[in-house]
Amino acid sequence: MRAGVLCDVERMEVREVPAPVGGPHEVIVRVSAVGLCGTDAHIFAGHANYNTDEYGQPIPFHVDPQILGHEISGSIEEVGSAVRDLKPGDRVVVDQGLNCNSRRRETLCEYCRTGDSHQCEFYAEHGITGLPGGLAEFLSVPAVNAIPIRSGLDFTEAAMAEPLGCVIHATDSVLRAQSRYSLNGKSTSRQVDSVLVCGAGPAGLMFVQYLRRVLGYDRLLLVSEPNADKRDLCLQFGADHVIDPGDRDAVEAVHDFTDGKGVDYLVEASGAGRVLAFIPGLIRKQATVLLYGHGHAGVDLSVLNNLMFREPTLVTPVGASGGFESDGRPSAYLRALNLIEEHRIDVAPLITHRYTALESVQNALANDIHTPGYIKGVVAL
Repeated sequence: MRAGVLCDVERMEVREVPAPVGGPHEVIVRVSAVGLCGTDAHIFAGHANYNTDEYGQPIPFHVDPQILGHEISGSIEEVGSAVRDLKPGDRVVVDQGLNCNSRRRETLCEYCRTGDSHQCEFYAEHGITGLPGGLAEFLSVPAVNAIPIRSGLDFTEAAMAEPLGCVIHATDSVLRAQSRYSLNGKSTSRQVDSVLVCGAGPAGLMFVQYLRRVLGYDRLLLVSEPNADKRDLCLQFGADHVIDPGDRDAVEAVHDFTDGKGVDYLVEASGAGRVLAFIPGLIRKQATVLLYGHGHAGVDLSVLNNLMFREPTLVTPVGASGGFESDGRPSAYLRALNLIEEHRIDVAPLITHRYTALESVQNALANDIHTPGYIKGVVAL
């Protein structure tokens, strides 16, 4: 089969590779759409490599080339002999993570038992930790990792279930956190009166929608974003005010909107290292800070000193953990897919670039992802 293979830093090649062979409890998925994620961009650029050896050291791409892509939708091509609830032709989204449940371990590790499957003691991830990802014609995964699409939802939009699942898990982590200011309306803590989302990429835009349309948050919602088109989308999705940090000092603007107090809850969704230096001036003392963005390169850790003095509750979730349904499928992915199918979360405006060939991925990750009009790219195979 054909696959897009990362064979060195910033060098993607389309190669013929062996097609996957599924086991009794697995399915072969014919890949239809793959979202290009910031994580893919970091790996492609050589800023990160999660494929490690037994000593935890990254294995160079030229030694062990990788097939990236972990935001995946497609249709079932083959089912294993023990699979009873899927059949060829079924349309699905894929949970790319392997954990105790999907590995069919008799005893779940302590993390899988508590719904934190991305911290599974035996965790591995297609498209990220060295297992082949979705930038290929076919992919083999455990049947419980294939979540059926119940509507006529377009494959490109269905692939957004993975990033939305991450937003859901992150928000659930905030709701569980013991903090002075709570997003949970049932909590006895003081309720969050002001929120700032830093960065309106795909994640930031999903956070805005999730706050308004799913949690029903109806108080002050601010977004800081340098791109005008993304700021406009934030306003469409329910933000009260948007801040252009290139035009106005964000700290000054936030203080104007919050009567000099700073926000109760900050979502760092930009992944930009320089943003960390400004957080102390953006928040109230003992605010909640969700560190969602990754890739904060080139930042001296001393920027955290002033943040620590303010005693925030720092929440640092990763992935789309969230427990399992009765059939073994991952709850966060199911919740995410349902929200997209029900049109409660609108992902179509986020998809600004659609590619129809694996050969396009090299330029997408090297160039397109850095252009002003880019929000989200999806490869439709």
